[in-house]
Amino acid sequence: MAVRTLKDIDITGKKVLVRVDFNVPIKDGKVTDDTRIEGAIPTIEHILSTKGTRLILMSHLGRPKGKSNPDMSLAPVARRLAEMLGKPVIMASDCIGPSVEKLVGEMAAGQIVLLENLRFHPEEEANDPTFAKQLAALADVYVSDAFGTVHRAHASTEGVTKFLPSVAGYLIEKEMKFFEPLLKAPAKPFVAIIGGAKVSSKIEVLNNLITKCTTLVIGGGMAYTFLKAQGHTIGKSLVEEDYVETAKQLISKSAELKVDIILPLDHVVATEFSETARPEPIDSVDIPDGKIGMDIGPKTLQAMKDRIAHAKSLVWNGPMGVFEFDAFAKGTLETAKMVADCAGTTVVGGGDSVAAANKFHLADRMDHVSTGGGASLEYLEGKILPGIAALEK
Repeated sequence: MAVRTLKDIDITGKKVLVRVDFNVPIKDGKVTDDTRIEGAIPTIEHILSTKGTRLILMSHLGRPKGKSNPDMSLAPVARRLAEMLGKPVIMASDCIGPSVEKLVGEMAAGQIVLLENLRFHPEEEANDPTFAKQLAALADVYVSDAFGTVHRAHASTEGVTKFLPSVAGYLIEKEMKFFEPLLKAPAKPFVAIIGGAKVSSKIEVLNNLITKCTTLVIGGGMAYTFLKAQGHTIGKSLVEEDYVETAKQLISKSAELKVDIILPLDHVVATEFSETARPEPIDSVDIPDGKIGMDIGPKTLQAMKDRIAHAKSLVWNGPMGVFEFDAFAKGTLETAKMVADCAGTTVVGGGDSVAAANKFHLADRMDHVSTGGGASLEYLEGKILPGIAALEK
């Protein structure tokens, strides 16, 4: 899908409204992780470097459920952004209304205003056209740069595009640059590594990727449903009984399409799901009664190694085990190392796999680490993302 970008529009002297993803963790009035703010800086700096522009930023924070909540104010974000840019950021008291219109109307060239939390208004998530029009009335041009929200048709992501010339910012352009080839014409061999707790949350991803990839690696809690489908014993491990038949169908489909599926060949187990549980290696596909599968073992990692090393394109979404518990993190750590060492194009698709790449300090050795959990998941499912479709040329 070709979308309009900042390169396609002249913003000289314009008021530019940018949807960013500043949904960041805040504790005691301070931002504790500014990764998402950092992601918006290239677009912000490009706009500010263009003569005569006035920059209006908008975002949501948390889930205030359509009501004003001082604990979810974007004021701490305005302070952190000002520090990062080395220039003042004016905090608006709301995102629409006369006071905001007055504030924006009095902006001088080069100034930045951050609107208050969009989700203090229920009309945002309802994609209310009147609300979208009020946001659009603040500016001359709209830039969409919040990849983490483009899978939602909200007023600030989709509705506003009906009232203003609209383009993608650098962050969305980068996300598309890496995801689109994977989903349209990936370089082969193409390895997809899909983990996480539940088959139900990844079934559409698996169904989509199995038609495109050469090798499909399935790990994490969801793997035990597949092992049960193959007739293996899984002890007390996580299983979704309603998806055992679905897993059988996917295994059968992989054989038809000549896609290799790698499932756990060995495990690290425990007697309880706990951070203090004692890890126990099991050198077999079958898990004994009373034991819970918590991570993949060395034989599984060895089976993955050669495929990952020779991949020309690779996507990784979801951990291989309970990586949050150090005793059960090795499978995910070693997978992350393999992905980092892969010479092909590597894309880490949001959520826990990003958290793992960051935890092990390997994110900078991967070609692209997505900024959007839900959005990247829906991208991998092959869905049309409304916030991106609205920018189509």
